[in-house]
Amino acid sequence: MSAMSDDRLIVALDVPDFSAGCDLATEIGDVVSFYKVGLGTLSGDGLTLATKLKKDFEKRVFLDLKLFDISATIENAVRQLSNLEFDFLTVHGDPHVVEAAVRGASGSKLKILAVTILTSLDRDDLDASLMRPGSVHDIVLERTARALQAGADGIISSPQEAAKIRQLPLAQDCLIVTPGVRPEGQGANDQKRVATPKEALLAGADHIVIGRPILSSVHPAIAAQEILASLP
Repeated sequence: MSAMSDDRLIVALDVPDFSAGCDLATEIGDVVSFYKVGLGTLSGDGLTLATKLKKDFEKRVFLDLKLFDISATIENAVRQLSNLEFDFLTVHGDPHVVEAAVRGASGSKLKILAVTILTSLDRDDLDASLMRPGSVHDIVLERTARALQAGADGIISSPQEAAKIRQLPLAQDCLIVTPGVRPEGQGANDQKRVATPKEALLAGADHIVIGRPILSSVHPAIAAQEILASLP
């Protein structure tokens, strides 16, 4: 697989608005074929940006909204989003949310990815949120199994949990997408469970999500090329 078409790298296009996103995608060019658009960009015409990336730039698009609501609302929202022909969409991994999202995406190519425990959280954070006792690792595995039973196409996982998730019977063919990935020598920033791109893929991830190390570079295209060159 050439670096020019390696969609294992998903660039998190965490930008303030539509214009900034288009400028970066233009600058990066053909080096990157897959982008993530999240909540931080939504108020800056994020859906318009995601549609532009898909239709005009001809990129794959991961819409990272981490949806959570009652079943009827989730199903309706996902049905509307599926009409825009995005590739991935995140929802919280609670079974009722996943089931509703899967119904909403029915008949489309949209893949529903379940969020178990955010990679920015550790056990202290879970305690503050009144989450039940147990290691983050064990809770991630349990929530993964329940989300996959509910029909999720894949899981958002930290690199540290990817290998164990891949060993679950239901996870043999599911998508594993890992944020919390940092190139060698880069700081963790607000992530608490991190790994290098190579480590994440060797652990069983299908896609790695990287934002700041590319977006904050003086030459984003070169930064992306260097990451792609490091992939196994």
